[in-house]
Amino acid sequence: MNVWIEAIGWSGALLILGAYGLISAGKLEARSPLYHLMNIVGAAGFIVNSGWNGALPSAALNVVWVCIGLYALLRGRRANKEGTRKEQPLGRAD
Repeated sequence: MNVWIEAIGWSGALLILGAYGLISAGKLEARSPLYHLMNIVGAAGFIVNSGWNGALPSAALNVVWVCIGLYALLRGRRANKEGTRKEQPLGRAD
C-alpha cells in the first residue's frame, strides 16, 4: 500500500509542477480548465500522501488548494455559459 501512496504523491507533484511549467512557458493560460484540473488532481494526490504520512499542515494546505481550483474552474465554466469570456481549446495561450 505504501508504494501506491508514494506513487499518488509523486504523480500529484508532477501534475502541479507540469501546470506551473506550462504556464511559465506560455502553453497554458492561468484561467484555462486544464490548468485548474492539473492543480486540483495534483493537490488531491498531495492530500492522500500527506494525510497517510501524518503531515497534516501539508494536507490542510492542499485542501485549500483544491477548493481554490474548484472555485476557479466553476467560475470559468459559469462565465463561458454566460458568454462573458471566450477561451482557447484546452486553455492554450498561443
